[in-house]
Amino acid sequence: MLTSISPLGERARGNRWAVTVTAYVVGSVAGGAALGAALGGLGDLLLDQPLTLAGAGVCLLAALADLLGLLPRGARQVDEDWLVRYRGWVYGLGFGAQLGTGIVTIVTSAATYAVLALELLAADLYAGLLVGVVFGLVRALPLLALRTATTPERLRDKASGLERLSRGARLATTGVLAAAAVGLVAA
Repeated sequence: MLTSISPLGERARGNRWAVTVTAYVVGSVAGGAALGAALGGLGDLLLDQPLTLAGAGVCLLAALADLLGLLPRGARQVDEDWLVRYRGWVYGLGFGAQLGTGIVTIVTSAATYAVLALELLAADLYAGLLVGVVFGLVRALPLLALRTATTPERLRDKASGLERLSRGARLATTGVLAAAAVGLVAA
């Protein structure tokens, strides 16, 4: 899906990449924020206080699940028919909102589930909102790597480069989860 919204593809569809990407980022941040606020608010209703040690456990379990490949991934992807059915800003916003929540499409890391659990365990609407905003923004940023993909060759090179980085990104995510667990225990 990532390479579907490139300057090359947007130009071919008669759309402006900057408009589509802006809508995508806004949608992703909004999707993450909405789900984060909902989970943080639910946690506020259900829990007496934030459960930081439980959050540390969630992070460690997620890191372990990623290392062992024990992740339920789901099979749903965004509807690529939108690319030819709607204007760029419409599918940008829609794709972004779906990907910003993290759970309505293919999940590539247990970190996604950890973020959702941390939003709930924060037991605070505003903390959940903040985590959701950051999550949605981080989910949107890889699309910016395609900004120079203006020819078929550049698009293939960018896609190959992103694929090569994926293993390192998985390992880095596992490291971040472990560091988050340590930080939560220290808190």
